[in-house]
Amino acid sequence: MTKKSAASHSLPVEELSLAQARAEHTSLGEDIARYDRAYYQEDAPLVPDADYDAARRRYEALEKAFPELVSEESLTKKVGAKPSEKFAKVKHAVPMLSLGNVFSDEEVRDFVARVRRFLGLSDVSPIACTAEPKIDGLSCSLRYERGHLVQAATRGDGYEGEDVTANIRTLKEVPQRLHDGAPEVLEVRGEVYMTHAAFAALNERQTAAGKQIFANPRNAAAGSLRQLDSRITAERPLHFFAYGWGEVSALPARTQWGVLQAFNAYGLKINPRTRLCESVEEMVAHYHAIEADRAMLGYDIDGVVYKVGDIALQERLGFVSRAPRWAVAHKFPAERATTILRDIEINVGRTGALTPVARLEPVTVGGVVVSNATLHNEDEIARKDIRIGDTVIVQRAGDVIPQIVEVIPEKRPHGAKPYEFPQVCPRCGSAALREIDEKTGEADVVRRCTGSLVCPAQAVERLKHFASRNAFDIEGLGDKQIEYFFAEGLIKTPSDIFTLEERDRKSLTRIKNREGFGETSVRNLFAAIEARRVIPINRFLYALGIRHVGETNARRLARHFGDFDSLRETARDAVPGTEARARIDCIDGIGPVVAEALHDFFAEPHNEKELDALLEQVTIEPMPQVASSSPVAGKTVVFTGSLERLTRDEAKAQAERFGAKVAASVSKKTDLVVAGPGAGSKLAKAQELGIEVITEDEWFKRTGQE
Repeated sequence: MTKKSAASHSLPVEELSLAQARAEHTSLGEDIARYDRAYYQEDAPLVPDADYDAARRRYEALEKAFPELVSEESLTKKVGAKPSEKFAKVKHAVPMLSLGNVFSDEEVRDFVARVRRFLGLSDVSPIACTAEPKIDGLSCSLRYERGHLVQAATRGDGYEGEDVTANIRTLKEVPQRLHDGAPEVLEVRGEVYMTHAAFAALNERQTAAGKQIFANPRNAAAGSLRQLDSRITAERPLHFFAYGWGEVSALPARTQWGVLQAFNAYGLKINPRTRLCESVEEMVAHYHAIEADRAMLGYDIDGVVYKVGDIALQERLGFVSRAPRWAVAHKFPAERATTILRDIEINVGRTGALTPVARLEPVTVGGVVVSNATLHNEDEIARKDIRIGDTVIVQRAGDVIPQIVEVIPEKRPHGAKPYEFPQVCPRCGSAALREIDEKTGEADVVRRCTGSLVCPAQAVERLKHFASRNAFDIEGLGDKQIEYFFAEGLIKTPSDIFTLEERDRKSLTRIKNREGFGETSVRNLFAAIEARRVIPINRFLYALGIRHVGETNARRLARHFGDFDSLRETARDAVPGTEARARIDCIDGIGPVVAEALHDFFAEPHNEKELDALLEQVTIEPMPQVASSSPVAGKTVVFTGSLERLTRDEAKAQAERFGAKVAASVSKKTDLVVAGPGAGSKLAKAQELGIEVITEDEWFKRTGQE
């Protein structure tokens, strides 16, 4: 390992080698995945906004500096988590996506500059934006038909949420019927929140009743809205601000500001601190004005959201997989406190990664008591020279636990020794190594257990991942149950989950007779497993736990191949230089690292055997096509040459909006090539293969835009 790779986190992104960047990208991605699961699934955040935001920013910076990494799974593009089974599910007609973040005035200027570049506008072209407080609450979508509230749903995973209609009806600030003039169909997006005064009063009542108190207003609001008994929600003082929309039959205006004013006229409450800004200077000035008044607002906010005002420009800008290009959140600075590092524990993940976790003397930071933080990896510990017993400065921003910013050397206890990262797995005793990149000779920043076939931590963590809410989402088969069933030898592989009931009936030691289980709980578990025998292909792929194939890449692969058998056969044969490998490599956003991981997984005989066993138990649904009425829906499109009416990014976003799959290169699987002036080798290959080629103007006609 070189000195440079050993401290890659301490180096500016532009100084990293590709191997260092790839390793750090993977490490940060694993952290972000854990953060998202904890925050969105249980309303019980595991890591800090400061830690979370810093990880996302570093992640995005790595992808920008090293385009090769864009092909790997980017958890920064992921939204939320699968909704709970406690409520009926609601599929959002228009996805409820998240927002990108910026943290400085200069980054706000960069955001506006990116918008101009994407649209092909000059540096002086006016871009008006709205600026509004970013409420720290629970996102919710209200569906009105003919002016009447008919349904309310949480964001969930961005595509499917929880039906909380009965509970949302108890909020005084949510009208049951809109005033005259509202569209036939209107989905209002907004935030449910709790004021500071209401939060304090609620915790006083909880304490008096001997019940657990809430950590902060955001958790209190989320917990209150997710009550199965709407009478409990009615007793909780919840509020609502409208800020956007989903499906709508006809927009009442063609600007963000105009739509918000229409909302106000319909009887929906919008935040009074929302402003229309004509320049970057006005946007930044409004941010600092809100920042100065933050403590007096009476409710929690964690920044200001800017949105491009012209809806026509919003439509042209479109979305990335996680967030709109036309909006960004300007977050407030983190808060800090000092505490003592009591211990460093090592967790072993499903990929064998050894992750250090800091156990802290509990400390209150910004009103929240925190007691642990991730330390990322051993290089981070060495770079900051973090030792057990050290007094450390921790920071958080918003609603989670801290990251360690630095050590206070003068307060270090006598005899404190440098932390020695374990060289063996703490769970199975196998060697824990840092993989060496064959091309560069540099070591991975992540140390991994080599005992993948014998390490109980990896087997258990893989099963937890398989049953998790973003994968198979098996209610009642949580972490504790999986650990128990694994220890008892009842579930060793994913397919064992689906044969559990049959084996239990034949067993002399029935699960319902074991300590901690009852007849009802076991019956519910078996019913939950049975309900998951049919699963969409993208969630099935994610559940398999293939390295570098998270939710975003699983969705990309599912949309490209459509059915699992086709993907499996192609990946199994995807040796470098083959047509199968070329078919994967041409998928936009999927590069050689993901292709190699897919081949390694599907070509492994042990995995093949388990897949066959699993497919005997479950049915995989093909990926539904987006915009199926579009003439290009489901087709694979390649853009080449200089486009004159669209920027390349805009063309890609537009094609995806019409349900097409955009590929980076031409192959036999390509259906259509859109060629502009200067088209070269891609055009030649398309002509050689007999693939249809059209001009940019013909593209507009084909997609019904002219």
